[in-house]
Formats: sequence, structure tokens, C-alpha cells
Amino acid sequence: MSLHNHFYYDEDSCEFIPIEYNKAEQIIYNLSIWILTGVFLSGLGIIFLSSYVGTPAELALKAENEVLYNQLETTKKSIVDLDEQLKSIAQSDNELYRSVLGLDQISNDEREAGVGGATQNPEFDVYNQSTSELLRWTSSKIDNLERRVSIQKISFEELKETYNENKEKLKHLPAIKPTEGILLSSFGIREHPVLGYPRMHSAADFRADIGSPVYSTANGTVTYSGLRGTLGRIIVIDHGYGYETLYAHLSSKSNTLSKGSKVERGQLIAYSGNSGLTEGPHLHYEVHYNKKKVNPINFLFADISPEEYLYYQEIAETNTKSMD
Repeated sequence: MSLHNHFYYDEDSCEFIPIEYNKAEQIIYNLSIWILTGVFLSGLGIIFLSSYVGTPAELALKAENEVLYNQLETTKKSIVDLDEQLKSIAQSDNELYRSVLGLDQISNDEREAGVGGATQNPEFDVYNQSTSELLRWTSSKIDNLERRVSIQKISFEELKETYNENKEKLKHLPAIKPTEGILLSSFGIREHPVLGYPRMHSAADFRADIGSPVYSTANGTVTYSGLRGTLGRIIVIDHGYGYETLYAHLSSKSNTLSKGSKVERGQLIAYSGNSGLTEGPHLHYEVHYNKKKVNPINFLFADISPEEYLYYQEIAETNTKSMD
């Protein structure tokens, strides 16, 4: 950009005379114009960014908020997982531990410990809708989980107290697995593998190769050891307090065992086999209470975890065929 287009009026000659600038003046003029133009355009840019995009501080805060929101979403998934685990523990507590110890179940309403009334955490209303809803849900769920955990702790204390008061009786309660193998089939209507039609299967079938150890599930007295129809070789143990267990399809019994023998929980009583009418080697295990056959799975609580118990329940619900 040059300065040759500037003029001044000479009164003596009555004409416009072009102003002559030296090189330094032209450079200073051009630099001034570019600086002023740059400042003006920068100002416009800052105004635009502040109005439509945000200041650098606002952009950094926005990015940080996005990271925190994503972290909250991850936390939400963890809370949902914890919620499901707590439900499983509560189910085991009701259906297994409290049932076996003769305690009343805790209702779902008591366990849920819901918090009703007015909207909680109004301080979250200052955030945008999605963030405030997520914060409110997280706060409410954590509060609910804390209450339910507290209720579960009280329940376990009650179970512990009841157990301590009934130790002798509990020694006679069938409370462990009778063999090491996993559950194959459970209590209920099942298709017989040999006869080919559904019928009541009043036992739990455990995987057990021929010769696998079989253990007494509680203290008691042997009342029968011998052959019985399609069950093959069996052992029956009276545990007192109305409980009795039956172990079937055995290959042999322990050398020290006979009718009238006293046994303790976990004691070796026999070896599994394939005697009787079966599809293959396994252990057929029954629990009787007051002369009535009941579901053995409800008594497997002394040597399996809650996760294993839930896994056994899944097998019981999905496997529609028995081993005998």
C-alpha cells in the first residue's frame, strides 16, 4: 500500500499538489494500517467465539464437564451391577438362609427401602436436564443401596444369632454337597432318560464318576444300606429334627458303615456308581423333611458361594431332563 494518492491545495498556484513521502514514512503507514486491521479482525473473532463457541476457559470447562458426565455414566453402570448383586444376595438370604433357619422372609418393600415424597436434591436443577437427571438418579440410587445394605447387615446379624442359638440342631441339618461334582439336574418334573416320559424327580443329580467319594451332609444315624428298585444301591440317613437324606445309584459303601452307624457331616459314607435304572454314573441325592421329599438345592448353603447357588438355580430351571 503506497501513499501517492494524498494531496494538499496550494493557494499560490491554485492547484492540488501531491504529497511526497519518504520510504520510512511509507513503511510506518503500511504497518499501522495492517496492525489496526489485525486488531479489528481479532476483536471480531473474539466476539464471535465468545458468543457462539465460548471463551478458552469455557471450552476447557465444557470438555471437563463432558469427561465428568461420561464418568457418571460409567458409575451408573457400576451401580446397576451392584444393585443386581444385592438383589441376588437378598434372594439367597430369603429363600436359602432364612428359610433353612426357620426365620420369616423380609418382604421386597422392606428390602427396597424406597424414598418417597418430594423431589430430592433440588440443587441439581442448576445443571442442564440430562446432567441433573443423571446426578439425581445416582444420588437416589446410592442412598437406596446404602439403606438396603444396612438392612442386609441386620438380617445377617439375625441369621448369625439364630445360628449360634441352634448350633446343635444345625449340625443335623443337611447343609453341604454330598459329592464334589456339579449339579446336573434338580427337583421337579423331568423327562426320564431311559423311560422317555416326564415324571416327578424328587432329588438332585450330581456329576460323579464310578468310585467318586460320597459324603454325609449332616450328623445322623444310618437307617438303611442296600438295594432298592430302580435306585440301585442306596444309603438312608436319619438326621433327627425331621430330616432324612437318601443317596442312590452307589457302587459300594464305606467299609466301616452299616445300619445303625453314627455319622457326622462330611464323613465318607460310600462311593458313587451306576446301579439301578440310570443314563450313566452319577449321584442321586434326596432330602426328606417330616417324611416329605423337598428340594435339596434349598439346603446347599454351607459350602457353596451365592454365585454357585444362583448357578445351580439356573441349571435347575433350564435342564428339563434327569439322569434317572
